[in-house]
Amino acid sequence: MSETTTTTTTTTDGLRERALKLDAADPLAARRELFALDDDGVYLDGNSLGALPVHVPARVADVLTRQWGELRIRSWDESGWWTAPERIGDRIAPLVGAAAGQIVVGDSTSVNVFKAVVAAARIASRAGGGHDEILVDATTFPTDGYIAASAARLTGHRIVPVAPADIPAALGPRTAAVLLNHVDYRSGRLHDLPGLTAAVHAVGAVAVWDLCHSAGALPVGLDEHGVDLAVGCTYKYLNGGPGSPAYLYVAERHQAAFDSPLPGWNSHADPFGMTPDYAPADGSVRGRVGTPDIVSMLTLEAALDVWDGVSVDAVRAKSLALTDFFLECVEAYAPAGRVTSVTPAEHAERGSQVALRCDEAEPVMRRLIERGVVGDLRRPDVLRFGFTPLYVGFADAERAARILAEVVAETSAA
Repeated sequence: MSETTTTTTTTTDGLRERALKLDAADPLAARRELFALDDDGVYLDGNSLGALPVHVPARVADVLTRQWGELRIRSWDESGWWTAPERIGDRIAPLVGAAAGQIVVGDSTSVNVFKAVVAAARIASRAGGGHDEILVDATTFPTDGYIAASAARLTGHRIVPVAPADIPAALGPRTAAVLLNHVDYRSGRLHDLPGLTAAVHAVGAVAVWDLCHSAGALPVGLDEHGVDLAVGCTYKYLNGGPGSPAYLYVAERHQAAFDSPLPGWNSHADPFGMTPDYAPADGSVRGRVGTPDIVSMLTLEAALDVWDGVSVDAVRAKSLALTDFFLECVEAYAPAGRVTSVTPAEHAERGSQVALRCDEAEPVMRRLIERGVVGDLRRPDVLRFGFTPLYVGFADAERAARILAEVVAETSAA
């Protein structure tokens, strides 16, 4: 055996042994049993679609067979269908640092972004002062940019794309609202929510945050940091299922002024009065639009049970430890110069995913998935690996890095 082979074997054995020790000491390790996962695979795509909690199918069967099948329309009252958007919002609230009564669940993230940005522009305009610009994260997920541009056209504002790092310098007396992502979907970079929110407020503007890649992965602190409006999906780290409804946060201080561009009958003060004139309900209810998607919504409600007794701070601690360990393993295993991290090394700037730049990203990810390591990619050259602390362990991280190194070497030789 050559010296290089001996060194490689020693390194591999050492990292595997550390992974097992870390898993044995992990206070969240038992949560993995709550999810439907393959014993022989590594699922690192929870930042796109969370894994299924094992108890959810039985709960959904009850929704279909008893609540709908037997009770039928009675379930709007007897099964709590009518109040589900606010009830489930109150369950999400602690995960994003919000008090009860400020989150309503329903519609898609895109629809909620539209509601939030238009409402933010309207709130700012009532303050006077000529606020006529909407700043949007130039690196945002495309839909947020499309929606923000449409909201600007609708409200007569000018859309201004700005890189998050340049937001403080771009703010001014014309700024009405700012739409930002808490975590960059490509790189996994965590942006400074407290600092940027304070900067937005300093010029009299309204801050709107997209929490899709942070809620359920790290502390957000909506109330603590004075966020005005926020939106997020529930099918990533919250494990609500494909297409599960999104949520809208409206800070209590803004609820009376929240003027939705989509005033539906569900947000009317007297929804069954069927009056031709619209009168908005009080509180977060005014964020509703039409009839809730009950089956998907109650699937989400059941899925949230996995969070009972879980501290978001503990999730964050494990997330950082997992991503640190994965990056260490990649550095130890991967051929030199073939993959480089674009995710910040600093904990204060990192979400719960690792993005690696790789020239052969598409064939590498395809072969990884064939070998049981499921991540995803963003073209042309970014491999993404999401670390969901409730069900991903350190042995998973070590195995994924080891197989990644093998696949990269094989791809290079092919």
